Amino acid sequence: MKKITICCSASFYKQALDVERKLQERGFKVKIPYIAYTMEESGDFNVETYKTWYQDASDWDKKTGLMKTHFQKVLDSDAILVLNYEKNGIEGYIGGNGLMEMALAFHYEKPIYVLNPVSEALSVYEEVMGMQPKFLNGDLEKLI
Repeated sequence: MKKITICCSASFYKQALDVERKLQERGFKVKIPYIAYTMEESGDFNVETYKTWYQDASDWDKKTGLMKTHFQKVLDSDAILVLNYEKNGIEGYIGGNGLMEMALAFHYEKPIYVLNPVSEALSVYEEVMGMQPKFLNGDLEKLI
């Protein structure tokens, strides 16, 4: 069974849960950020609810832990899938954490799949394209 880690902006965690189920139905073992399950359980997908470190600096260790935990998922997987939808008026948005997770997969020579094309307006366009990911053009069936 192929192990894949989904990487994306926290704004896309609702979609990550849906994609996780679709991939599991196809036989993949899927890892996603665990906060997505917390969001699903509470019904609150407002990202700001969970970013407590902006209000309480002593919570930055939570952010550190979330990043390290997801980095380990990337390392323990056969490949990553980056979910990149429209955000802040940018098609194919990939944020800072997504880029770091892609870089980790890139460094360890793991296949990187990106669900949608990225816009040249994306601030990290050059870096994303430099990693030469496989674009699925919205079609999860292309994921092997």
